[in-house]
Amino acid sequence: MVLAANPRASLEDQHFQVVVIGGGINGVAVARQCARAGKHTLLVEQNDFASGVTSRSTRIIHGGLRYLEHAEFGLVRESLRERGRLLRERSHLVHPMHFVLALNETSQRSALKVRAGLWLYQRMAGKMPNADPTEMELKRLERALDAGHRWSFFNYEDAQCEFPERLVAEWLIEAVEAGAIVRNHMEALAVDVSHGRTRGVLLRDQITGRDQRVDAAWVINCSGPWADRVCQRSSLRMAKPMLGGVRGSHIVLPRFSGSPSTAIYAEAVDGRPIFILPWNDQLLVGTTEVADNGDPSKTAPSAEEIAYLVRSVAQLFPKAKISAQSVKHAFAGIRPLPYSPGNRPSAITRRHILHDHADDGAVHLLSVIGGKLTTAASLARDCARKMGLSAAEPTTIAVGPERALDPLLDDAVLEISRIGAVSEESARGMLEWHGKRAADIARMALVSAELRAPICPHTSHVIAEVVEAYRRECAVTLGDVLLRRVPVALGACWSESCSREAALRIGAVLGWDDHTMGANLESFEMERSAFLRPVVRATEAFEAAAD
Repeated sequence: MVLAANPRASLEDQHFQVVVIGGGINGVAVARQCARAGKHTLLVEQNDFASGVTSRSTRIIHGGLRYLEHAEFGLVRESLRERGRLLRERSHLVHPMHFVLALNETSQRSALKVRAGLWLYQRMAGKMPNADPTEMELKRLERALDAGHRWSFFNYEDAQCEFPERLVAEWLIEAVEAGAIVRNHMEALAVDVSHGRTRGVLLRDQITGRDQRVDAAWVINCSGPWADRVCQRSSLRMAKPMLGGVRGSHIVLPRFSGSPSTAIYAEAVDGRPIFILPWNDQLLVGTTEVADNGDPSKTAPSAEEIAYLVRSVAQLFPKAKISAQSVKHAFAGIRPLPYSPGNRPSAITRRHILHDHADDGAVHLLSVIGGKLTTAASLARDCARKMGLSAAEPTTIAVGPERALDPLLDDAVLEISRIGAVSEESARGMLEWHGKRAADIARMALVSAELRAPICPHTSHVIAEVVEAYRRECAVTLGDVLLRRVPVALGACWSESCSREAALRIGAVLGWDDHTMGANLESFEMERSAFLRPVVRATEAFEAAAD
């Protein structure tokens, strides 16, 4: 059940020059690009923006070091260029991160090839902020790793976006400001194709349950792992599938004694590369690669995948005594990779592909296959050009943010604190998640003590940020807010008592009655547990997988 904060106007019989199906990072980027090009654009998402693959990623904005192994130099250059733009333009959300590639004498990769690859990668990347770990940090890491091996460490720089959901929220606001109409919880039932041409889209509003139809000159299918299903529902005859879904699962661990303070790129128990990343005061470990062409809405990490990730961390850090009981939760998503039967998942390109359906009997229908967080804006420009729109490359091409601005951060925190009469910790949180819009939120917080109150006792983020999510960031449900717009419910301390306290505080400001409060809370808990899967401990299946 979807609970709407406010009724939404019907879209029935409206005409749009562009309809974008799918509100992940790619779909939002495409909608923003088309709206900025002056096209009357509609963006629809069956659940919430960034609630699918985007929120189930490893949350790295990387230049594609792994792609060098497959000689995808063009993709590496594109990724490095886009990484640099995000570091500069979204420096409050995208941060430089130091990575240590840790290999031992059993590694399948030779030290010579690794050094050569890193040298080439760094030459292609250009100058990045220097954040090399100290000798003390490396010694600490070496002590924590398995002492039965000889370790070699290789340093390189990349970037992290802890909350890509926030990046999507900012692009969403910019799309709306450019004139786009956006609807989450709006399912695209089918593309209306008549006489070989795209005519419109049939929609179902998940809030009202009503079906609607809109006219469309162009339809862009950015539905990720649902892309083939959209075409099937639209009765398109395809010679072969566009997608070969690959499930990627992650586990989240609490920090342990000796846990790395820098990002670790290492080899799992089978030699595959995995990441162990400091994330949100926890550790994020992933990912797996398992073929999965099932229903993307029902995907979940298997017991075998969880056991594989647990064993891999335990093998690297035996002193930490990591076990299944250590896992806080796990999550999984389907990577919408191109259909490549017979190829290993790691060998399938991560470059995006634009499938033109003109030959399938649907002129002006494009499907987006693949893509990743780092290159979403580049994908959007390619899509616009495919439609005949002007899409110039941005002029800001520097590879790193202006680090000289860092000393001004404390001044900005003090200013936001003064504007909103909030603590410096709350002001810093606003700046980190909302950037230049933090001042507007602070002014809202000044209106009342209820708006300045923390969302729950464990966070410095305040109710005013929640109100902003409902008011300007297209949030509809409590899950839209607490898992994506103001994602405090991803935090290490969040519990059911936090959910209840947050619902009470938010409901008091928004005027919810007891029924609305209970329904919102129940819906939120169901969504959170479906996303952040609690690991079933001591089951026969899990123990068998762990052996």
